[in-house]
Amino acid sequence: MDNPEKFSSSKEVIAFLAETFPACFSIEGEAKPLKIGIFQDLCEQLTDEPRVSKTLLRSTLRHYTNSWRYLHSIKEGANRVDLQGQPDAVIDKEHADHALLQLNESKQKVAERRKEQQKKASPDKKSFKNKATKPTKSVAKGTKAPVGEPKRKVVPVKLTDNELVAGTQVTVKIGKAPMPATITEVAKDGVHVQLATGMTVKVQADNLRLASEVKK
Repeated sequence: MDNPEKFSSSKEVIAFLAETFPACFSIEGEAKPLKIGIFQDLCEQLTDEPRVSKTLLRSTLRHYTNSWRYLHSIKEGANRVDLQGQPDAVIDKEHADHALLQLNESKQKVAERRKEQQKKASPDKKSFKNKATKPTKSVAKGTKAPVGEPKRKVVPVKLTDNELVAGTQVTVKIGKAPMPATITEVAKDGVHVQLATGMTVKVQADNLRLASEVKK
C-alpha cells in the first residue's frame, strides 16, 4: 500500500490529470488550450506522485494535445490556461493555423484508412475480375508483361526492433502519398514522428517504412 503501482498507459494518466487538475484537463466535452510549458508545471506539482513517470507524462501530453477534441480548441484569440484554469497567453494565428492543418491531416488519414478497410471487407468483385482475366493472360505466353508484375507487388519491409528508435529516417502515409519523417519517440501507445513540415504525429509502428525502401 505504501508503494502504489505506477500508471502504465496514457489513458490512466489523463484520467488522473483530469481528476487532479479539473480546471485544466478533461476526458470528455470541450477541451481547454494548455499553457505553453505546462509539462514543467506538472513536473513541479507531481514531484511527490510516484505513479507518474516523466517519460509517460510527456507522451501523455503529446497524446492529449494531438487529439481532435483538443485541436478543435486551438482558436486564434483564445486564452490558454494554467493548471488552476487561470488564463495565460493568447493563441496567435500561427499556432491556430498549425492546429487546423494537423486536425485536417489526421481526419484525412482516418478517412483513407476506412476506405482501405472497406476494400478489404468486400474482395468479391476483385476476385471475380482476377478469375475473368486469367484466360487472356494464359494466351499471351512468352510475352514480357508478366515479368513486370512481381515488381509492382513488392511491399516495403517493416522496421525491425533495431531500426524502431528515435532518429531513424522513415516515411509515413499522410493522405494519399508517403511523407518523409523522423522518429522522435517510441511509446507503448504508438510511435511519435516529426514530419518535414515540423508537425509531430503519432502512428502505429506497422504504418512506418524505412525512407530508403520507399524510394526504390
